[in-house]
Amino acid sequence: MSNKQTAIGTTYWSILGNVLLALCKFVAGYFGNSYALIADAIESAGDVFSSFLVLLGLKYSSRPADENHPYGHGKAEALVTFAVVGFLVVSATVIAYESIEHIRTPHKVPETFTLYVLAAIVVIKEVFYRFVSKKSDETNSSSLKADAWHHRSDAITSALAFIGISIAIFMGPGYETADDWAALLASSVIVYNAWLIFRPALGEILDEHLYDDMIVRIRQIAATVKGVIDTEKCHVRKTGMTYFVDLHLTVNGQITVAEGHDIAHRVKDALQLEIPEIADVLIHIEPDDL
Repeated sequence: MSNKQTAIGTTYWSILGNVLLALCKFVAGYFGNSYALIADAIESAGDVFSSFLVLLGLKYSSRPADENHPYGHGKAEALVTFAVVGFLVVSATVIAYESIEHIRTPHKVPETFTLYVLAAIVVIKEVFYRFVSKKSDETNSSSLKADAWHHRSDAITSALAFIGISIAIFMGPGYETADDWAALLASSVIVYNAWLIFRPALGEILDEHLYDDMIVRIRQIAATVKGVIDTEKCHVRKTGMTYFVDLHLTVNGQITVAEGHDIAHRVKDALQLEIPEIADVLIHIEPDDL
């Protein structure tokens, strides 16, 4: 299965999981008098929408290069990640506003059964996070990594809601708003996670130097090719789930142009064989006697 198919299949699972959990949270929060749980449901509903954005981004970014897009459409994935982050911030703002309104308004203590619902959600969401995060690492997908962080964020907010409801239930009168304070804290956690998602996507859009380990590996592989004396400049930029490499090679200055051309092709073939995520390599030949 290709990276594209793996990423898209994983996103479908995220969408299904978020739909079911959002419904469970909302029903439990409504009948259990817990706004923290309803806030959690709002976030899960947002996750459904953001997962659809991720799905669209993955499908578009996987389109092959064409005349107008010679480097492919991979940057669309990072742009979708920005949209997901924006939706996270909006969700956090709504949750914070509603939490403050509930803190100012007297209401009933949440029902005890909501604790069992939350405990189950924390476990399920953490499992989803680990699954999607593993797939994002396998496919080098920044938008899938954002989707994974949605699940981790959900697990954290559910854990905070569990703590808030526990305080409200076991501490008794005067602590009815504890779960609302938990929801307010959860909104700040969501914003923080949004930043963690936004930062690497921004680096990808700006072609920031982020791939030191890959550069070391590229130099090692190039050095094994016959005719390569050394490597000089090496730049790597990520586009979607693939990488584009600019590499300067030092070769014997007395060889012919055809021989230098052959060395460059052998280096490119070796790199793409060892690192399949590399979409293309642009190689510049430097003579060793300059």
